[in-house]
Amino acid sequence: QVHLVESGGGLVQPGGSLRLSCAASGNSFGINYMRWYRRSPGKQRELVAGVSAAGTPSYADSVKGRFTISRDDAKNTVYLQMNTLKPEDTAIYYCNADVRISSQILQNYWGQGTQVTVSS
Repeated sequence: QVHLVESGGGLVQPGGSLRLSCAASGNSFGINYMRWYRRSPGKQRELVAGVSAAGTPSYADSVKGRFTISRDDAKNTVYLQMNTLKPEDTAIYYCNADVRISSQILQNYWGQGTQVTVSS
């Protein structure tokens, strides 16, 4: 069984920064694609950013130039550096990953979420 645990959320003023972390634990043969999603009240879940096993990032238009996704495979951890935060970034942020649990099987996992609130 693999577990994803997010940390780093909190309350920050507009224009501020936060860094989210998501650490994967458990038995696996490695982690393929890693993603950050978010869900705001009354809105659909949004894919914020993703990073491939090769380290290639992708971003939603709403966060391009402000957020940076990165990964540390030695620690099985993905990060989301969030700068110039806006009130509309307020949401619960979820980590998601495709984990190789055997030589031929990729399994998708979700973290429990971490709250980010941007408010003065």
